[in-house]
Amino acid sequence: MQLSALVLLTGASLTAAHYSLDYPEWRVDSLGSEDEAISQWNYPCAGAAPNSGNRTDWPLTGGSLTLGLHHPWTYVFVNLGMGSNVSSFNVSLTDPFWNATGNGTLCAQKMTLPPHLEVSDGDEASIQVVTLGETGNALYNCADIRFSADAAVLEEGDGEGMCKSVNVTVGEVAGAAAAANGTDAGGDGDGASAAAAGLSVNALATAGSAVLAMVAVGCGVGL
Repeated sequence: MQLSALVLLTGASLTAAHYSLDYPEWRVDSLGSEDEAISQWNYPCAGAAPNSGNRTDWPLTGGSLTLGLHHPWTYVFVNLGMGSNVSSFNVSLTDPFWNATGNGTLCAQKMTLPPHLEVSDGDEASIQVVTLGETGNALYNCADIRFSADAAVLEEGDGEGMCKSVNVTVGEVAGAAAAANGTDAGGDGDGASAAAAGLSVNALATAGSAVLAMVAVGCGVGL
């Protein structure tokens, strides 16, 4: 996949330990919701039910992802579940997962689908984003998507709804693929990210984060 940007924000005032899923549009604004049932601590989707928000069209080979990160560094896992009413996010789109360093906006211009996954025009799915901080606690958000032959990735640029690359470091965490094999909630052994199961995410972060090697890559470098 191509990691297109990690854009710094100045004077970010949102809750430091939380984040926003800006594109595709999240099921619910879990930062601003007054509903007590909505919380990013809630697995798997911050308490937001499927089809509770907009369903964004996504290209057949993978689309763009934009996150607003409000922490000095964050581990990021992106998972996919197929269907209209997803209960299992068993396809990893970040293998290995990312270490995003910087308090700002991360824009991946194209999250490429794994080669074994076949999708057709009109298929529905949901994206789950899981972030981890220094305490090892996981935060969750989800977005509902529809695969479309007419959809396109976000264009690079400064305008609203575009990706903008800046000079901020993002890293892949080495060893993530080996740790994830066969450990997801479904136990299918296909290398789906450990972030597909909330317990696996916390176990990986708390037990292994101190010894996992990080390979730094610059913005705009293909991953």
